[in-house]
Amino acid sequence: MELTHIDERGNARMVDVSGKAHTEREAVAVGCVSMKHETLRRIVEGNMPKGDVLPTARIAGIMAAKRTHDLIPMCHNIPLDWVKVDLCADTGGGCIKITSRVKCTWKTGVEMEALVAVSAAALTVYDMCKAVDKDMVIGDIKLVSKTGGKSGNYTRTGFEKP
Repeated sequence: MELTHIDERGNARMVDVSGKAHTEREAVAVGCVSMKHETLRRIVEGNMPKGDVLPTARIAGIMAAKRTHDLIPMCHNIPLDWVKVDLCADTGGGCIKITSRVKCTWKTGVEMEALVAVSAAALTVYDMCKAVDKDMVIGDIKLVSKTGGKSGNYTRTGFEKP
């Protein structure tokens, strides 16, 4: 297997996508923040010291997707067409479930943008709730699906595209 981000001398490099065609691409990622039931209740009721957690985390996720190239070395600056971040309180599971969907028509995929969106949203939930619950756990962040590009479509086994 050829390593696309390594040159002939073993140095890290940005992949040259100048010759690639523009195609429609989409990626979906998920993750969660597990917490005490009391913390989750306070989030749902809008009773957290730093304010309304879910809308703030949603905005943080969208903003982070747009800045992925500033955070991850060798990522291309991609003109995103659409970013959606959903956060849902799972009271039975004691967690906030996070889903991001990112779309663009470009020369390279948006998997990293979707993953960064989930990660930033999760970190924002943690930051806004840490005063009442330092035992929260951010986890299970993963790519669920991606479409477009040379490598084709991918759907994680056991998941249906949201």
